Amino acid sequence: MILALEYHRSPARYLAAARLPGRLRPAAVPSLAPLRLTSKPPPGTPGPGWVRLRPVLSGICGSDLAMAAGKVSPYLAPLTSMPFVPGHEIVAELMDDAGDGMPAGTRVVLDPVLPCRARGTGPCPPCAEGNENRCDHVNAGRISAGLQTGFCADTGGGWSERLVAHRSQLHRVPESLPSERAVLAEPLACAVRSVRRIEVPRGTSIVVVGAGTVGLLTVLALRELTPAGPITVIARHAGQRRRARALGATETIDPSAALRGLRRITGGSLVRPELGPGYLLGGADIVVECTGGEGLDTALRLVRAGGTVLLSGMPAKPVDLTPAWYRELNIVGSYASRGADDFQAAIDLASHDALGGFVDSVYPLTRWRDALSHALSAGRSGSVKIAFDPQNGDRPSLGETSDHLDREGAVR
Repeated sequence: MILALEYHRSPARYLAAARLPGRLRPAAVPSLAPLRLTSKPPPGTPGPGWVRLRPVLSGICGSDLAMAAGKVSPYLAPLTSMPFVPGHEIVAELMDDAGDGMPAGTRVVLDPVLPCRARGTGPCPPCAEGNENRCDHVNAGRISAGLQTGFCADTGGGWSERLVAHRSQLHRVPESLPSERAVLAEPLACAVRSVRRIEVPRGTSIVVVGAGTVGLLTVLALRELTPAGPITVIARHAGQRRRARALGATETIDPSAALRGLRRITGGSLVRPELGPGYLLGGADIVVECTGGEGLDTALRLVRAGGTVLLSGMPAKPVDLTPAWYRELNIVGSYASRGADDFQAAIDLASHDALGGFVDSVYPLTRWRDALSHALSAGRSGSVKIAFDPQNGDRPSLGETSDHLDREGAVR
């Protein structure tokens, strides 16, 4: 039996969490989220090419927090299977030989996308073109629906003591790279993919909206992999602004001063409608939305006519798309890494000096409420990435049932 934190379908809890004011979420979401700490059998390997893994570290992603807080679009519901174990930012040790020079005991990071190769189906058109992150078969094949590991009932996830993965998902971690850096590889790979989704001519002016993990790693990818010009980061907290500058941001601005600050930088003009926020005539060439919240509305108001808005954060709220129509904007989505090239670039970037201290708090699974509360208030507290150590010894007896864990207060 293994210890695992499971997400269960509970519309009542989901809606209760969704109605919470933002200031109450760090304290209340861990109690309202439909999560349960349980003792259960480890997942079995679904077929050829699958191996067992022992997680070493597993990060808490913004999409995980959105799920817990009731902020995920219902669009994604058919692409998950319940109950699932969250956790897709994973550093793990192989328990089986995965081939390709990766014997049991090898430390790996996981590309969480579950495309046709993992599912044992014939390649869909996107997979045949090499775009496995766009797979059309994420609800078919030998495993249950799941757009990624961490949202699929059959694979398990990083928030547990065991999971399974297809060998095509695995990437070896260099011995010189500590696990606290390697756990950043998956979000870094997503940042690499996002900047490769758009053309960035030399000298291009860029605004990054949001300076959580996604925003900060996007700044690094832009600065290291493109010839971008000035990069302005809109960051709410002082610690975020400091980190953004260390990663290559030219300037940082508080959200309350975004319009005035960018008008000064770009030379645009600020106009204000009778109802709603103002916007710029002029603005940045490219604006990258990394908040997954209200940042998209901000991005649409900061980009120049004919410019590009890149959606890197998972959208959570509807917005007024009038700017996209009137100013003929290019709106580009970036969901996940495209494969080995993105992951290799991410592993190389993970050694960057400015990423030191990004993972500053690691929790055992038994303290999952504390971990989620910390992650929900990370920007305010000065943290960036919070992670679980599923092998930590601070745990109840594995002989206990989930019902017993519930009575003892380790659940909900």
